[in-house]
Formats: sequence, structure tokens, C-alpha cells
Amino acid sequence: MGTGPVILIGGPTASGKSVLAMRLAEEVGGVIINADSMQVYADLAILTARPVASDEARCKHHLFGFLDASTPCSAGLWHRRARGICLEVSSSGRVPIVVGGTGLYLNTFREGLAPIPDIPGDVRERIRQRLSLEGPEALHAELGRTDPSLAAVLFPTDSQRIARAHEVHEATGTRRSEWMTRSREGEWEGPLWQISLLPDRSLLFERAVARFDRMMAVGALEEAAAFRARRLDPSLPATRCVGLASLMAHLSGRLTLDEACDDAKRATRRYARRQFTWFRHQSADASLLHAFGDECASDIIARARCFLSASSTRLP
Repeated sequence: MGTGPVILIGGPTASGKSVLAMRLAEEVGGVIINADSMQVYADLAILTARPVASDEARCKHHLFGFLDASTPCSAGLWHRRARGICLEVSSSGRVPIVVGGTGLYLNTFREGLAPIPDIPGDVRERIRQRLSLEGPEALHAELGRTDPSLAAVLFPTDSQRIARAHEVHEATGTRRSEWMTRSREGEWEGPLWQISLLPDRSLLFERAVARFDRMMAVGALEEAAAFRARRLDPSLPATRCVGLASLMAHLSGRLTLDEACDDAKRATRRYARRQFTWFRHQSADASLLHAFGDECASDIIARARCFLSASSTRLP
């Protein structure tokens, strides 16, 4: 059971979640816990816009870069680690601030995980072979017919979760979306406040594209080259990092650098658009802020103090 209040901050890429989390943590004695499925990997600090060393020195951060890219991170693995850290932080009298753009992680933290039986190895292998032969988009389209509610919230390139949905359906005869509505385990039972940042979309896209230019200026291409040199399995989740495929296409000679950057920026806008839509429709219980994190920080800090005061939390 959760023993203290937790603040969740979600929103699309480049919406200012990290800036808001830092300001909030400094003001209310908070500890930041990552809820971004790409920022968990150590290999891609620049392309995933992970907090830099100077940010991490200002307040404690957890679950950033804690996994090698060769190790897939599931929602279950993240949930166990995040929940354990939040319990420790809460018991120490500080405030856990869970921040990220992976809505599935935020939902899992808030609502817990639905218990799903183990998947037989032969089923898992059969689905993996289909994924390799047909591609994630084809399996996503099939999922749209067999489990439309789940397909609607998964990206067509999310091979890990698409495969998982097919495995569960084939092994149990029950759609994964139905399993997810059953009794859950590990939901946070203490006070919880979720914030979703939804700034103006056109300005959001501008910020996202400008940030990619900054990434290139500080070594994103070199980071992509180092990742490519590892020759990891292309089905691993880390390979879906936005912009990585475009830069690797340049490194392999298939695109000029300008073409790769343009392609990465288009991918960034598509990603931001999908996240924006997801948070707009999935945040019924969240406080929606139609602003960037840096623009609404003062308001959020004041509201957070009220939330924490009502939760009987001692502030510094």
C-alpha cells in the first residue's frame, strides 16, 4: 500500500515535463522517478533527452539510464522498480515525483498491473517469428480487428507490446485488453495527483524540432554511431528511439545528413502528435495544463503545496 502522496507528471515530448519536475522537486523536497520507456536506457542519453549531470546534481533522480539497451524494459519491470523507489522515498518523508511521456507506465503506476498467466515458449517463439516476417505494422493491423481498444493506444511500430498482445490472446483465448480490466495488483493507494501538460500543438512541434537541432549540436550523430556499432537485435525496444533510425540510415549511406535530419524531425512531429492525442484522451483524472512546463511551474508549485498539505505531508 502506498504510504504517502505521489505527484505524476505526463505529457508529450518537448512539453517541459523535466523542467517542471525539477522546479517542483526543489520547492517541495521531491525526488524524481523516470517514467519514459526510452530514458531507461544508458546508451541513448542525448537522443532521449535524458537529464544532464548538472540537473541530476540539483536533486535526486531514479530510473534514468539504469538498463543496457540489450535488456528490454517491460511495464512490469518498470512498475516494480518505480513502486519500490516511491515507497522508499515516501517513507523517508520526501515526495516522489514520477515524470515521463510513456502513458502506459503512468497508468500502470496509478492502477497497478493485471495478473496475466505465463506464456508458453512455443507461443512466444511463434509470435516472434511472425513479427520478424510480417513486421509490427501488419500485426498491429490484425490487432485492430481482434483487440481494437488495445490497438488504438499502441503505436504501430511498438513491436514489443504488439507481440505481447498477440501472445496473450493466443495463449489464453482472452484479449489482453480484457485481462487489463480485471483486478490489478500494485496500484498506488496513497494520495496521488496527476498533471498532464498539453501546450499548443504547433508550438510544441516547433520546440520538438528545435530540440533535435540542439541534440545534433551536442553529439547525437556520434551517439547513434556508437549504438550502431553494437549491432544489437533490431527488435529491441531501444531501437525505437525517435530519430535513431534516421541517423543510422545516414551512417549506412542511405540518406544524406540533411535528409536524415529532416526525416528525424518528421518522426519527432509524428511522435509528439501521437503522444498529444493519447494524453488528451487518457487523462480524465488528471489536471490538464494547456501550457509548457516552464510556463506553468509557479502555478503547479502552489497547487502542489495545497495537495501535499491536504495529504498531511510535512514540507521543508
